[in-house]
Amino acid sequence: MKNNHDSGFGSISQSVNDDAVQTPALDLRKYLSGPITACGLFFSRSGRVKRSFTMDMVGCWDGNRGTLDEHFRYNNGETGNRCWHLTFTDDETFVASAHDLVGTAKGRQSGNVAVMRYRLRVMRGRSAITVGMEDWFYLINDRTLINRARMSKFGVRVGELMVTFRRCPAIEAPAPGSAAP
Repeated sequence: MKNNHDSGFGSISQSVNDDAVQTPALDLRKYLSGPITACGLFFSRSGRVKRSFTMDMVGCWDGNRGTLDEHFRYNNGETGNRCWHLTFTDDETFVASAHDLVGTAKGRQSGNVAVMRYRLRVMRGRSAITVGMEDWFYLINDRTLINRARMSKFGVRVGELMVTFRRCPAIEAPAPGSAAP
């Protein structure tokens, strides 16, 4: 997947293959398995922080099919939920759906990077608008994933999201017959 866009510093071209040899290798099926926490910021097109949020989520997989159940808490007290349904068609390519998507998201992973593109319905007051989304995910280590998402309307950038995901450490159950810690 190639992206040509103007970042404000001139036209750049970004491809998921640019980082195909970077490590650690990202496999969303493994990273998005189990409990994960996240926090993020939404920036307006002028670059000002408009909203922040925290998120708890749980990913469950059966082979190449998975669900990711997200629960958001915004800085103004609002809450939200989204349940993603993901299907990998091979080790690099996947599709995804959720209740607030228009159509299907398409994605690809390679090296320590994944990209996903889709159209999202966003509530603005009492009505919804549809924006184009381009999510880039970068695996930093086995617990940390960074997401940079660009939002556009009619080809014009309207906002950006920066999100840090952290896998929750595994909680080991006490051995049978032993006292809990």
